[in-house]
Amino acid sequence: MKNIRNRVLLSLSLLAVPALAADFDGSKPLLCATQSALDCARGDDCAAGLPEEIGAPSFMRIDLAKKSVIGPQTTTEILLQDKSGKQLLLQGREGGFGWTIVVDQPSGELTVTLTNRNGAYVLYGACTVL
Repeated sequence: MKNIRNRVLLSLSLLAVPALAADFDGSKPLLCATQSALDCARGDDCAAGLPEEIGAPSFMRIDLAKKSVIGPQTTTEILLQDKSGKQLLLQGREGGFGWTIVVDQPSGELTVTLTNRNGAYVLYGACTVL
């Protein structure tokens, strides 16, 4: 019984080990979840809410090998990618918006901005390696 308990504790501790920073450098595909959003209209305050309230996907895949961000309904080409410092920076455009995705390499934390002449959306979330 004690042996089984030790195995369970070891298994749980392995699940809690964070991914290595190199995993978030774009060398492996990432699955990213958006968790919160800001809707910022030009000349107005930003309104906080959930990603689905502004039409953003709950999940997206980032695949640098295919130069694409893959959502549930749309695949978008990555036009610029930069791995410098401790972040992975990606840029592209879709539906009249320019977008930027930044993934923090040590933690996998995600920040996304989508902008056009009328305002901006900001999404926050986290990524994991596929």
